[in-house]
This record gives sequence, structure tokens and C-alpha cells, in this order.
Amino acid sequence: MNKMETMEKLLVVLTMAAIYASSAQRLFLSAAYAIESPEFRLIHSESDFEIRLYEEISWMSAPVLGNSFENSTRQGFHRLYQYLHGANRNSTHFFMTKPVLTTIIPSHNGSPPSYTVSYYLPAEYKSPPPPSADLNLQLDNWKGHCVAVRKFAGYAMDDNVEKEKDALVSSLGKRLEKPMQGVENRYYNYSIAQYNASKHPTGRLNEVWMDVSGFAAEGCPV
Repeated sequence: MNKMETMEKLLVVLTMAAIYASSAQRLFLSAAYAIESPEFRLIHSESDFEIRLYEEISWMSAPVLGNSFENSTRQGFHRLYQYLHGANRNSTHFFMTKPVLTTIIPSHNGSPPSYTVSYYLPAEYKSPPPPSADLNLQLDNWKGHCVAVRKFAGYAMDDNVEKEKDALVSSLGKRLEKPMQGVENRYYNYSIAQYNASKHPTGRLNEVWMDVSGFAAEGCPV
């Protein structure tokens, strides 16, 4: 083998090694920064909504009093962001998860609306470190229950979240064996799940979540 052939073979080996290292690095980074979401089982599916069974879920939540879904979500997430970046007893840093959930309790009988912005705690954190007291956060442990979900695209904003909630309530009213009763449509509590950061203008996914009472399906707790 002459000197030229040796150099060519060495170049091929080095090139393949570089490609392998680059691929391994991408796989490592992809695994390290994979975004975790709460697991669920699909119970029922229609063209405009679905019913999911979520098992026990833990959230770190920021209660907010305000008159705006958008402003309250920003305020609540700002406090959660500090918690995720070390403002807790152990100075623990958390990876981002999805979705960011804003639960809305509408104004009723003169009371102002209230909002709760929640971060899904990864399954490994059964006992998360307590937040710094000044953040006014709380740990919410959800029991297993069924949730009605309606998907919608674009940005979740003050002028569309209630319309999406109304559309979900309308769909449920047509299909539930025991429709939700006893309260006017505009007073239903609901949540908006956002799966994308605000800097991503395209391919956005949002969902309206509502606890379902009266949906008779195997696997849904009564």
C-alpha cells in the first residue's frame, strides 16, 4: 500500500468517526432535552373532541387573580419559571415539560375571575422541593380522572379561549349520556393547555380541557 492510499483510508476513517460522534451527540442532546408530558389513555374519540383518562398527576401551580387570560398566564408562568430555575429549597433546576396549563374559574355573582397556571412535574419528582415562599406557589396532586379535550391551533388569547370552551361544551352536550347541568355555560371551569413556547409562531397546538362528569365509559372514574 502506497502512501497516498494510506492517507485516503485514514481520511475515510476520520470522516466516519466524526459522523458517528456527531450523530451520538445529537441523540444524547435529543434525549437530554426531550419534553415530557403527562401520560393518558384515550377513552373515546369524536371528530371535534376526545375523552382522555389521566392517572395521578402532580403540578406546581401559581394562583393568579386578574381579568385577563393572557396577562394572568404570563404572570403565573413568570413565577413558575423562577421555581424551575432554582428558586426552591434545594436549588433544583427542572427541564421544561408540556403543556403549560391555565385553569380558569370565570367571574360569578360579582366575584372576580381567578386563574391557576401550572407546570407539569416530571414523574420522577414524587416529592418536589418546596418553592421559595415569595413565589406563592402550591403543589397540586390530581387524582385519576377523565378529561374532555378539544384541540385548536394558533395562539391561545383572550378573544378565543372562551369560544373554544363554548364549542367543547356544545359538543359534549350533544353526546354525553348525562349532560352537565346546574350551571350556565359561561360559568363552567375549564383549562387551556399550551404546548408551544410563544416564540414558535407556526405549528402551534392548544387544547381546552374540562373535567367530565356524566360520560359513561369503561375506565373513567365515577
